[in-house]
Amino acid sequence: MSPRSTSLSRDGRDTLWLLAVITVCILPHVARLPLWCSVGTALAIAWRAWLAWRDAPLPPRWVLVVALIAATGLTLLTHQSIFGRQAGVTLVTLLTALKTLELRARRDAFVVTSLGFFLVLTQFLHSQAIGLAALMLLATLGLLSSLVLAQRQQGRPPITAAVGAAARCMAVGVPVMLALYLLFPRFGPLWSAPTDSGPRTGLSDRIELGELSELALDDSVAMRVRFLGATPLHHEMYFRGPVLDRFDGRHWTSSAVLRPLSSPGTSAATAGHADTPKAEGRQINYQLTLEPNRLRTLPLLDGTLAAQFASSGSTTKLHRDGLSWHAREPLTERTQVDASAWMGTRDTLDPRHTEAGLGTLALPLGHNPRTLAWANQWRERAGLKDADADALAQALLAHIRQGGFSYTLAPEDGPGDGPEPRPHPIDRFWLDRKTGFCEHYATAFVVILRAMNVPARVVTGFQGAEVNPVDGLHVVRNSDAHAWAEYWSAPRGWVRIDPTAAVAPNRIDRPRPPIRYPEQLPPALQGLDPAFWSGLRAYTDAANHRWNVWVLQYSRQQQMSLLRDWGFESPDWVTLVRMCAGMVGALAVAGLFWLWWQRPRKSRSPWHAPLMKVHKALLAAGLTAPPDCPAPAPALNWASAIERQALSRHRPELAQALIERLRRLDALRYAPEQARARQQRQDLVKEVMKLAAQSASPSTRLRTAPETRSRG
Repeated sequence: MSPRSTSLSRDGRDTLWLLAVITVCILPHVARLPLWCSVGTALAIAWRAWLAWRDAPLPPRWVLVVALIAATGLTLLTHQSIFGRQAGVTLVTLLTALKTLELRARRDAFVVTSLGFFLVLTQFLHSQAIGLAALMLLATLGLLSSLVLAQRQQGRPPITAAVGAAARCMAVGVPVMLALYLLFPRFGPLWSAPTDSGPRTGLSDRIELGELSELALDDSVAMRVRFLGATPLHHEMYFRGPVLDRFDGRHWTSSAVLRPLSSPGTSAATAGHADTPKAEGRQINYQLTLEPNRLRTLPLLDGTLAAQFASSGSTTKLHRDGLSWHAREPLTERTQVDASAWMGTRDTLDPRHTEAGLGTLALPLGHNPRTLAWANQWRERAGLKDADADALAQALLAHIRQGGFSYTLAPEDGPGDGPEPRPHPIDRFWLDRKTGFCEHYATAFVVILRAMNVPARVVTGFQGAEVNPVDGLHVVRNSDAHAWAEYWSAPRGWVRIDPTAAVAPNRIDRPRPPIRYPEQLPPALQGLDPAFWSGLRAYTDAANHRWNVWVLQYSRQQQMSLLRDWGFESPDWVTLVRMCAGMVGALAVAGLFWLWWQRPRKSRSPWHAPLMKVHKALLAAGLTAPPDCPAPAPALNWASAIERQALSRHRPELAQALIERLRRLDALRYAPEQARARQQRQDLVKEVMKLAAQSASPSTRLRTAPETRSRG
């Protein structure tokens, strides 16, 4: 250790510790902060650390004022406001760093620590993941230890002792925390994630060529599925999301978002409409845990005819439109759905009989003319001129297999390629590049079928899943986002067809590898053993799922179920408040009893009780206790006091007997072998108490103030 580090002052050491804790509180925000805020915060904290290390004077006040004005102005320039979540986090982060530059007294340490607690809270506006919660728990421990150090002003208490004291305080608060978590009433949005936070599945009611290819590199979890019994094959795992049936030449949109939903509690599945699909094929029962995605369309297994929110999920109703399921409100919270699917079910609503169905034949004028011309020429080929929809679709699949097409995650042009969007994207893909992602194949397939007068539409969602061997759940990730096509076949209804399977069958038929795209990993991780990587991710996913279900999804319905398990027949929020108040009160009383039990006590010697008997007996006899002696007064002090009182003049023989025994009692107390003289002690105490009683008899009682008695 360098000489400089050994001479670090107590204030410098405590300041460096607080700065380290504040840095931990800020680090998860760095990816979301503007670059100027991250740089400014790092410079301010580094400057304050250097000042603490050197015990140098703090910067003048005008420097902080200028920095504050600059921080406010840059926040307004970046976020157009100083209010709101993003602007507030930006401003608070930089102000916390600036506050450390005037960290002089204990009061300033309390302010910085309070700002640190606020930064811990703001982390959960963006994510409630178990890893972040563990990191913020450590940050809270560090902030509490800083408070302990600020309270201990004397000496140089070690940081480990402060951390230990803070950990004990946190442990004491755990019972109260659990009581509040279990029983404090949930009041709607107060306990839910903010509407603009949390992960997204990436699905949308609107896509542009190239958007899904970006999702393929996003390995975050979109949903988890638990199959109750039979499990579908891998190539059957199509989770149906938004159906896109409107095309303007570049963008695909869904007409379902424009149609009003039916009244609550009714749907095509429950109202007995003629378009209700017939359940065919084997039945698959499953429970799906969907991450927030801000869509009304739920990506349920294709062929799902029965679905409802689990008891702990959202209170909104589900409505079925064909084989697509919609909620009345966007899904901004983690949601669980219980559903049943029949793998052979098809949507049988004839598109020629509905206004929305007519859109599945529409093509925009003036867009992709070369592809439309190719479709017309191809339709006139021998064997296809009078072919039905099924034959045309199979012929198109054969053309994709044999026409030199290839599958890629990095198509040449995407939604933001170049300053101006390139016209006719289907022409470029189908006739020029012949390389693309699933959305290129699906959209081109649909456009060509429509050009041949076959109703067709694009369906987006997820395809495939990987099994987590730890908990048995099927994990669907954003990288499983997929697009396929559906066309109308008069005898069969809407038929699912996946053009991607014709050019990249591995994408559809085989399970996902542990590391899907190793080239996207950092160089240090690309050489990891796939088995190790797969096992590590399986345990992490299982832990996150348990955290989500048991902690983050603990809702009012689960509270009521808990109270019913405890014997309450019809609990409500009043019962919750009473139970919460009663439990917290019981814990408070138990805490007070524990503090009383742990109070410091003075150890009493074996002589305390006998001397207290002597002391009380002599006081009852009317004698005055020795001055400046706490009860019980020593026997020798009593002997000296009796010599000066009236008893020595009026009853000298009784006084001498008392004095003699008191002195013997005192000598016995300090004798080398006084531990063996217990019987002698008891005998002497009895004799003193007997003599005191004689002096207190009516015939011999004396006043304790002889001067007053003589004057009388």
